[in-house]
Amino acid sequence: MMGMNQQSSETMAAINRFRDERHWRPYHNEKDLAISIAIEAAELMEIYQWRTPEEANSQDLEHIKEEVADVLIYTYMLADNLGLDINDIIADKLRKNAIKYPAPPTELDGAASE
Repeated sequence: MMGMNQQSSETMAAINRFRDERHWRPYHNEKDLAISIAIEAAELMEIYQWRTPEEANSQDLEHIKEEVADVLIYTYMLADNLGLDINDIIADKLRKNAIKYPAPPTELDGAASE
């Protein structure tokens, strides 16, 4: 099984190959990629609008998968344009969030200090 960094690198390579074969890179500047992420996220939200999560998940799972993929593809391209490593920036953000939003103590935490 491949590691997460290798998997992310292979995914980014496949995305770049796809867009370069179509000569789309000149149109994929950071501003337009950020806008595209928001548009695709809105399309994902539209699937759930006025429905319960259960209804949308059971009736439109394929459409949900397509929109999630669109959001991720544009996000990968934006990160690549900016020279960002997806795994590094996620790990960094999780570290910051752990400080900002610490997990509540559990009963086991209290037992360990006794």
